[in-house]
Amino acid sequence: MTRVSVIGCGNMGGALLRGLARAEGYHLTAIDLDPEALAAIEDAVDETTEDVAAARDADIVVLAVKPDVAPAVLDDLDLRADQQLVTLAAGLPREFVAERTDAPVVRIMPNLAAETGDMAAAATNAGLTDEVREMLDAVGEFVEVDESLMHVSTAVNGSGPAFAFYLIDAMKQGGIDSGLDPEQAETLAAQTFKGAAETVLRDDRSVDELIDAVCSPNGTTIEGMDVLWDSDADEAVEDAVAAAERRSRELAEAFDDA
Repeated sequence: MTRVSVIGCGNMGGALLRGLARAEGYHLTAIDLDPEALAAIEDAVDETTEDVAAARDADIVVLAVKPDVAPAVLDDLDLRADQQLVTLAAGLPREFVAERTDAPVVRIMPNLAAETGDMAAAATNAGLTDEVREMLDAVGEFVEVDESLMHVSTAVNGSGPAFAFYLIDAMKQGGIDSGLDPEQAETLAAQTFKGAAETVLRDDRSVDELIDAVCSPNGTTIEGMDVLWDSDADEAVEDAVAAAERRSRELAEAFDDA
């Protein structure tokens, strides 16, 4: 049984806890100063507390607070060298955290799909242990990257769910406009994205090859793809990723002289 304490039980911290609860094999402690945040997660964890000292009992401690709150929390943490500290705050450099604790530190960027076991995450090569690899595997899939790539990883998989939700909603609205009721349109649009994503992950063909496989000559799909190919939709998505990456770099600058 691996003991995991999560400090900060907002959206991401809560999603990770719920995902690990589904995976089993983990003793989970939720730590947060907000009683409402603890109440919202208490059904999925073994313990809830407002005291960060409870993290001393964990094998893995996850720092899931906002970047501007992290320094104060780190000041109150007293971890041992045989523990593992995982930080997932956007823009928070691994070195900044490592200088403030005796525990080995790894930086990760997960996303909200950890709750359902469908998380996409990036983890730094530095500080990554098999124990943390197993935890990440339990709630989804992850890639190991150099820390210099964490800003773009934050944009692609950290912010990416919001971009995907936006596109799902656009497809849903297209269905509603032509007569589907909202629930029908949402089910079809969301399940289509889910299936398409699984196909990309499991199929050996490239994305372009998969598009070709769906596009029969003179069929319906090619008509729709012609509209997309003639638009700036791909550029807009690339710009959204670039903007999120830029913001991650801005957040990191706040720690340069700290």
